Amino acid sequence: MSTPTPHNSAKLGDIAKTVLMPGDPLRAKYIAETYLKDPLCFNTVRNMLGYTGTYNGKTISVMGGGMGMPSVGIYTYELFNFYDVDNIIRIGSMGAYADSIKLGDLVIAMGACTDSNYVNTFNLPGHYAPICDYGLLKKAVDTADSLGVKTVVGNILSTDVFYADDPDFNAKWLKMGVLGCEMEAACFYMNAARAGKKALCMFTASDHLFRDEHLSAEERQTGFHDMMRVALEAFA
Repeated sequence: MSTPTPHNSAKLGDIAKTVLMPGDPLRAKYIAETYLKDPLCFNTVRNMLGYTGTYNGKTISVMGGGMGMPSVGIYTYELFNFYDVDNIIRIGSMGAYADSIKLGDLVIAMGACTDSNYVNTFNLPGHYAPICDYGLLKKAVDTADSLGVKTVVGNILSTDVFYADDPDFNAKWLKMGVLGCEMEAACFYMNAARAGKKALCMFTASDHLFRDEHLSAEERQTGFHDMMRVALEAFA
């Protein structure tokens, strides 16, 4: 397919090789206006805002992806396959499971379990284990260490269900050592693998699902800033 696409009004060349992708398009706008120099908006279709600017002299883009794998599946597929993007870094929030995770910690998904049927679109003759790119993972961890930002690295859950009917849903995943849950990472990793590109998903632990803990608005902003420092210093 040629560009623009039905979902993205950018032309080929408008989007950088590396894209940071929060779920909320207004968060993409905030990132562009707060952290990037001379950001230019390349997409407003369906209000899924996208911007390209520079950070420390290097061109980088940021674009919203929406909620859930059906939404980010479209945007990541088009970025990888139609816009020649090489790396997509998810920057979002997650609900923590593991007792070792404190609110505000930076959680990096080495792997992403899922209950989604998205993987079935690839018609594989078995089960697929979605994992991140190791090079991006190492760079993020090394950068976080240099900035004094605590990281927790491991397996997370990308679920299609926000309101689970099974009251033991989260506990069953915790028993398998899963760190926490969100709704998109597995799709990032599958689309990147199929396209021969790279993806990494990073999260601020905004809630703890077994301790009924939640970050305040101010604490969310501080945790988000730490995540953004790591993402921009590592990948811009």
